Amino acid sequence: MKKTVKDIDIKNKRVLMRVDFNVPMADGKVSDDKRIKAALPTIKYVLEQGASLILMSHLGRPKSASDSAFSLRAASEVLAALLETPVKMAPDCVGPEVEKLAQEMKPGDVLMLENTRFHAGEEKNDLDLAKQMAALGDVYVNDAFGSAHRAHSSTEGIARFLPAVSGFLMEQELEYLGRAVANPEHPYIAILGGAKISDKILVVETLLSKCDKLIIGGGMANTFLSAQGLNMQDSLVEAESLELAKTIMAKSSEKIILPVDAIIADKFDAEANTQIVDVDKIPAGWRMLDVGPKTLELYKTSLNGVKLVVWNGPVGVFEMPKFAEGTFALARMLADSGAITVIGGGDSASAVKKAGVAKKMTHVSTGGGASLEFLEGKELPGVAALLDK
Repeated sequence: MKKTVKDIDIKNKRVLMRVDFNVPMADGKVSDDKRIKAALPTIKYVLEQGASLILMSHLGRPKSASDSAFSLRAASEVLAALLETPVKMAPDCVGPEVEKLAQEMKPGDVLMLENTRFHAGEEKNDLDLAKQMAALGDVYVNDAFGSAHRAHSSTEGIARFLPAVSGFLMEQELEYLGRAVANPEHPYIAILGGAKISDKILVVETLLSKCDKLIIGGGMANTFLSAQGLNMQDSLVEAESLELAKTIMAKSSEKIILPVDAIIADKFDAEANTQIVDVDKIPAGWRMLDVGPKTLELYKTSLNGVKLVVWNGPVGVFEMPKFAEGTFALARMLADSGAITVIGGGDSASAVKKAGVAKKMTHVSTGGGASLEFLEGKELPGVAALLDK
């Protein structure tokens, strides 16, 4: 267990807090403020405790510090509106001018630092940069789970120079994802989708050692079906992962649930012609882009009486309406399953949101890559750096 901001005294202190304000932008404005809202409970708690608050985050992948499209100013304006309190914008995330702004802060003040990735040292975990960041505050709070799998100056390096604890969002992520890794309730079903096995091989192996059933959908399923000798025709199949898929099936086939039918298309296109066929009857020139109705029935039966479900990755090309129904139907099943439902971030998080059932899930993770690495059983550098209770 890691210490949280509630475990330390922050009254009259400057709290330096790493948030995940890596938000989608359109025309210089924040197009989705979900991540900013997710940080509000910790932000409000810090201010209520009589501390001043300095926020830091990265945004996108800027090429240089003069790239104003990657400024956090727009995010700071959204935050100010949500908090109904002024948020001062710093010109940088380190340096004499920023230090002066930090030193002048009074309890209740909020200062937003500029994009940490405007410094090349951030992604190299440059300790000089981390030390300069640490000089701005008295304590460090990490509430950016989505960046916790990266050892950067603002996530790992900085914790070497200040007492470091987690925020509430980070605490919640560790609690729910931790359940799935450390001590899962049974029956426990894991669902993995998305395109590539190679990205998820470690997580497949870790989940198979813990879950009762593993549902595999999306492009990954094509490779497993192909490994069983089926002709997947023009479907996406990862040739270099076929042997791996064979090995996994040989070891754990009784645990793995693969699609039995599919919605196929004559091209990879939102307007393609479609038909529903069994997975062993895909005609030449066609490809599998979603799971079919028999497969959804199979999912429904499998989820009967389940206690814990962890889901990462869509089971079809859900960006295209014609191939989204499988993923949305699965989301609705989970919402009604009565199980503890933990949704790995990224595409699965946006799928449950688009299906209108995000509020019915026990926990929707804010970090796609971070949640995958956590489910692989890896210790995340940004988490390891925090103080233990």
